[in-house]
Amino acid sequence: MAEPTATTPDVFAPAELGPITLRNRILKAATFEGMTPKGLVTDDLIEFHRKAAAGGVGLTTVAYLAVAPEGRTDRHVIHLREEAAPGLRDLTDAVHAEGGAVSGQIGHAGPVANAASNRVPSLAPSKMFSPLGFKMIKACTDADIARVTDDYARGAELMAATGFDAIEVHLGHNYLLSSFMSPKLNKRNDQWGGSPENRARFARQVVRAVRDAVGRDLAVIAKLNMADGVPGGLWLDESVEIARMLEADGALDALELTGGSSLANPMYLFRGEVPIREFAATQPPVVGLGLRLLGNRFMKSYPFEEAFFLPYARQFRDALSMPLVLLGGINRVDTMQHAIADGFSFVAMGRALLREPDLIKKMQDGRRDESLCIHCNKCMPTIYTRTRCVLVEGPPPPRH
Repeated sequence: MAEPTATTPDVFAPAELGPITLRNRILKAATFEGMTPKGLVTDDLIEFHRKAAAGGVGLTTVAYLAVAPEGRTDRHVIHLREEAAPGLRDLTDAVHAEGGAVSGQIGHAGPVANAASNRVPSLAPSKMFSPLGFKMIKACTDADIARVTDDYARGAELMAATGFDAIEVHLGHNYLLSSFMSPKLNKRNDQWGGSPENRARFARQVVRAVRDAVGRDLAVIAKLNMADGVPGGLWLDESVEIARMLEADGALDALELTGGSSLANPMYLFRGEVPIREFAATQPPVVGLGLRLLGNRFMKSYPFEEAFFLPYARQFRDALSMPLVLLGGINRVDTMQHAIADGFSFVAMGRALLREPDLIKKMQDGRRDESLCIHCNKCMPTIYTRTRCVLVEGPPPPRH
């Protein structure tokens, strides 16, 4: 990484993100909270994000807000509709009262959706077998694409009306828009498939619709896969090309750079230990046994290293002029400051803030220069029982 100089912006100083001013350059990344059992905001969810704001982050991101019933990962996910509005307003008010800004990750799970839980058929760019639902998923029609685009716009309008400062459009992890960009998953031969430009058409259309829906008062970010982490999937060469298209469209205030496939390679995003045994314990007996026997084939192991996405992210920094958000195992103050010196506008943290919601205040006050997070990833299976760091709050409760 580049060494900070006298002219390098301070990571703890206020910074502009499109039309909004954040108190620092540190974002809490969208990490599913597991706190919406009825698909609506709860007091637990509000407190989760209030604590992150009180702990000093510039912006906390609510995940995951589905734009349509079939776009939920399962039935417990918040679907953006009028019934959800009062809770969303309570959440944004709580974050603002702590001096923070709040974003919401808006998306459609596509082939990552659990159709059995949602009781609604899933969607994919091309007809495919779902490893999650164990059934075939139908290919999107032109009517589906038009309807989902409108769903994004309506969802964005609801978020603007309930006090969000920013919207993060999910273009990663092989959710619907990401799956359209993947040459492995998109086998279409119409205007939505084939070339990178065609495969990116749906995502670009959605981003423009979101921007048109909220105007220039809210920041609009996209979370873009740099690489799917699977053979034949989206990789850097085409992803950089798509990023240039998104920049040229002028609808985004920043790109957050990510990677991995929730369908085929989820650990590509997380790195570190693979908690197979803990995941198996959260599942019904037959599924748990399958995970213990075959889980390592699906959840591949990658050694953890600080800022593990940096080598890929630098390719985007050199190709683009728009603000970029670096994520991926950022634990240390010097890593954050070096990232800013390297040309990134913001950094995003996930697991480190789950371990210590007040980490940023500790860092800014000089009480801490590194997170206590050890990247054991045992927080991951807690998404089924309220997402938490097990070193702080203990193991998940027993299943009944």
